[in-house]
Amino acid sequence: WKKHKNLNDKSIGIEIQNAGHSNNYQRFSTKQIKSLIFISKKLRKKYNINSKNFLGHSDIAPDRKKDPGEKFPWKYLAKYKIGIWYNLSKKDQKFRNLILPKKDKNLFFRNLNKIGYCLKNNSKYSNFVTKAFQRRFRSKKINGKIDKECFEITKNLIKRGLN
Repeated sequence: WKKHKNLNDKSIGIEIQNAGHSNNYQRFSTKQIKSLIFISKKLRKKYNINSKNFLGHSDIAPDRKKDPGEKFPWKYLAKYKIGIWYNLSKKDQKFRNLILPKKDKNLFFRNLNKIGYCLKNNSKYSNFVTKAFQRRFRSKKINGKIDKECFEITKNLIKRGLN
């Protein structure tokens, strides 16, 4: 994440039980989310953690991890300063499925890098990163294809100070 290596040495991991994508992946329970909010607020205060530094496995290792996944309530948690969220209107969803020109795709990947996602010169890895981004920020459609909606979300996150 960003330019950090070996994040396990610099982070606190919170494990939330879920069968996962290969075993009947389900929504997280209200009790789990309430507990997560409680512990995250305590940790945020104790260690002065910036909300943009609440991450999921898939943000850090998109080629190996899918969790917490598209059913994880990042938007809801952002209201409690646990993670971040973008601020686009419903009308901006009209951009979904509008494929970007190549020059904007390059800018999309630069935006992902500014946000924190690590990139490699490898189209397969880029696809994993795009899907990880979609799982977190655009969970209604996870296809690894870069459309204008994904691009607009990255621009909004940067504008909101996520970089």
